[in-house]
Amino acid sequence: MLDLDALNFEKGNGLVTVVAQDARTGAVLMVAHADREALARTLASGEMHYRSRTRGPWHKGATSGNVQRVVSLAADCDGDAVLARVRPAGPACHTGAVSCFGDDALGADALGALDRTLAARAAAPAAEGVKPSYTQRLLADRNLRLKKIGEEAAELVTACADADAARAREEGLDVIYHALVALRALGVTLDDLRAVAEERAR
Repeated sequence: MLDLDALNFEKGNGLVTVVAQDARTGAVLMVAHADREALARTLASGEMHYRSRTRGPWHKGATSGNVQRVVSLAADCDGDAVLARVRPAGPACHTGAVSCFGDDALGADALGALDRTLAARAAAPAAEGVKPSYTQRLLADRNLRLKKIGEEAAELVTACADADAARAREEGLDVIYHALVALRALGVTLDDLRAVAEERAR
């Protein structure tokens, strides 16, 4: 866990910068500051404590219930910033948004961005008279979804059997895409898969 004596509080006039990241999704939730006392309270309680430059010490979620449970704390190479990987109990932003950096922060990687696109397609079916996207066609047709998963899986198996790494990468992504679409049709999201992976990792 974090060694407070290794942090450089003097550089920031008694404060270090804290970047709070969702441990499950990788999304950056917020940036704040903490002094030694706030981080000591964080270590003791298992929930994030910060120090506002204007409002003083604060326990994230003490009023709203949107606490941030600590998964890990790591200092940066200079010792003047801390990465706090947390499990948020609710939105991080005072506006009610999940992240203070808006929706763009929620697709922390390409798969996260893909999952957000699938969610948008599922929430807004093609309008009357407008040709649906491929994703919308899959979401609307159970048999097509299942057929495509089988086809793409067979192509991945062939690429692996042929030791064709370049093709296997492409086919592997195709399998993931079609699987995510099929899961989305059942109401299962990438975050649900991350939760299962996190549980299994324990």
